[in-house]
Amino acid sequence: MTELPLRYRFDHFVLSPRRRLLTREGVEVPLIPRYFDLLVLLVERRHEAVHRNDIFTCVWSDVVVSDGALAQAVRVLRRALGDDSREPRFIRTISRHGYRFVYDDVVTEADEPAEAGPLPSVGPATGPATVPPTFPDAERADSPALLIGEPEPAGEAAFERLIRRLLADGTPDEERRDAAEQLLQYDIARVLARLDGEHGHVRARALLREARWSVPGRHDVPLLGEPGTLGAAGLLAWDRLRHAWRLAGGRWGGAIAGATVAGATAGSLGGLVLVMLPQSSSALPAAAVLSAIGAFAAAAGGAGIGAGLVAAEVIARSRRALALVVGGCLGGAIVAWLAQALTRWTLTSLFSLEVSRLGGPVEGLVIGGAVGLGYAWATPRPGGGMAAPRGRARIRAALMVALVTAAAALALALADRPLVGGTVNAIAQATRSRMTFAPLGRLLGEPDFGRGTAGLFGAFEGAAFGFGLTIGLARRGRGAR
Repeated sequence: MTELPLRYRFDHFVLSPRRRLLTREGVEVPLIPRYFDLLVLLVERRHEAVHRNDIFTCVWSDVVVSDGALAQAVRVLRRALGDDSREPRFIRTISRHGYRFVYDDVVTEADEPAEAGPLPSVGPATGPATVPPTFPDAERADSPALLIGEPEPAGEAAFERLIRRLLADGTPDEERRDAAEQLLQYDIARVLARLDGEHGHVRARALLREARWSVPGRHDVPLLGEPGTLGAAGLLAWDRLRHAWRLAGGRWGGAIAGATVAGATAGSLGGLVLVMLPQSSSALPAAAVLSAIGAFAAAAGGAGIGAGLVAAEVIARSRRALALVVGGCLGGAIVAWLAQALTRWTLTSLFSLEVSRLGGPVEGLVIGGAVGLGYAWATPRPGGGMAAPRGRARIRAALMVALVTAAAALALALADRPLVGGTVNAIAQATRSRMTFAPLGRLLGEPDFGRGTAGLFGAFEGAAFGFGLTIGLARRGRGAR
């Protein structure tokens, strides 16, 4: 006989992991999925203090977040449960460690499927009925009544207190964020109408826009066409960059390192194949030269495109896929333009050479956009954030990006737009070097390094670059959560 999954009763609450439902006296308490997962984890492991690292591994396994995201999640859970951090009945903070679910009377019972009917409406699991704690400090306005539906008439005073707390210059950031999350439980049009024209309304709108990701239902908080659009968008971008810089910096470095290794490997393999061809006049050192060129070019590309992707993940949440494509395009175009200018200047100044066919901003834009598109496809995140797939998921994401980047590189090569290999071949021909790729073309039935050979070589370059950059970018890093 198969055992039924478990559900948990504590105080007036029933928690059903099977149905992904938390109810209080039979009424659903809405929670966004990750916060629900956090509550289940704490309840299931209620006999121990759960370390922060364990929470990040279990709840945020596929995305990189900061400690602030966990603190925010616990704050929302406490508000949903009617808990008080100063005298916790449910969730206690364990200093320098993590959190523990401390309510003693948790009843575990079999959880029937949804077809069996709604969850029971219960009072406390044992003992006399309890009431969510009251807060004598009226400025807290933390009552659970604000969490479900429109407030009672008496909530008008609480609504005004939350507005003042959100607008006040001296309010700490955490308290402002808390006020924004609670105001999103009201009719959003009413909240925005009340804020318009007030001192600090631009900052308040930006906070509401960001806080909506922590509230079930995700109320739309428009920016375009509203008062202070540019200011609110700028504050929103700055806050996200400020909070995510430590994590983003590590991911950027990972993207550069991954691309560099991939470029060096691809260059070495290409050089070895070239050296081993019977009609080739290249010597073994050519493999080392091509490896160094591949590493340098890929590092530059990884720096530009990686920066664009990291910035997109940090700043954009509601339009993540579009932001990744745009960020990749901009990063790739800028770094390719700089590389082209530096190469032309070096060839002209030192060798008096004019080489017309050098890869440049168009190629960088296309490759960067392809990496961004492939990365968005491989790591869909409706809620935004910095994706961090693990194990096979990470390899699969890298292969998906490699596929898209290879297709883009092939299209560029067939359009006579050279990438690294084509650029190196053009320079070798201009300098009459023995290290040309013509033997590769003859191996494939072309008289020289033609478009077919360039296409095959470019697809290999693009696939290696996309794979390596994604492996590095998706790495969580030692300091990441």
